[in-house]
Amino acid sequence: MTREITIAGMKLGWNNPLFIVAGPCVIENEDIVFSTAERLKEICKGFALPLLFKSSYDKANRTSLSSFRGPGIEKGLRVLSDVRSRFGIPVISDVHSVEEVKSASEVLDVLQIPAFLCRQTDLIIAASKTGKPVNIKKGQFLAPWDIKNIIEKFISTGNHNLFITERGTSFGYNNLVVDFRGLFIMRSFGYPVIFDVTHSLQLPGGQGSCSGGQREFTEPLIRAAVVVGVDGLFMEVHPEPDKALCDGPNMIPLESMPHLLKTIKNIHNVIFP
Repeated sequence: MTREITIAGMKLGWNNPLFIVAGPCVIENEDIVFSTAERLKEICKGFALPLLFKSSYDKANRTSLSSFRGPGIEKGLRVLSDVRSRFGIPVISDVHSVEEVKSASEVLDVLQIPAFLCRQTDLIIAASKTGKPVNIKKGQFLAPWDIKNIIEKFISTGNHNLFITERGTSFGYNNLVVDFRGLFIMRSFGYPVIFDVTHSLQLPGGQGSCSGGQREFTEPLIRAAVVVGVDGLFMEVHPEPDKALCDGPNMIPLESMPHLLKTIKNIHNVIFP
């Protein structure tokens, strides 16, 4: 049983519908962000699945110095604020330092701590002290049970608005693997767990100066996660992934989302009627 949390009036977690975290990996331009947000809202509404719109204002952890990072915090937060006001969708984005937390928390409905920063105590505490819901992504270098220590850091401030994301575990060079036992283990600590299928399919640094990916395995992995049991699903989505400026090889084409969400909803209804 996982704790119920509320985000912008939506109740998420135990005994509530699967929720979807989706959007382009990074803010490339306003046209892509707004058109993707509008379409995702239509699709998720059709399947009665709550939506959080995710896109990063800055991708601080890039393979190469020349990799595209995004518009930066000031412009990026303005774009995300416009998404919420135009489409009525809660927004989530990464924070990378204690200094970013205050300004980000004034705009975002949910703060996200990236996987490589998931053990940064000062960042966790600063995010928790905002009182906002926070998504902490489990590091590729951690065992599922290591999440317990991260949870204890976070809730030490009295904030229990927390969910955890599984995004694969390092498996040799330039590869990730998902241990589905980990979803069950992490949920045993009482907080909602979501499965990030797109980053689980990433091949970190797999193309030399950038990461590769294996989006062809999206559907089998996401089916498995729903069967094992998760509270939500994280999917980076783009109208034209092969032209995306960041993480294109593992992003899901926007046009594939109706089929994918139909599959997800049908499986969930059978396993958890």
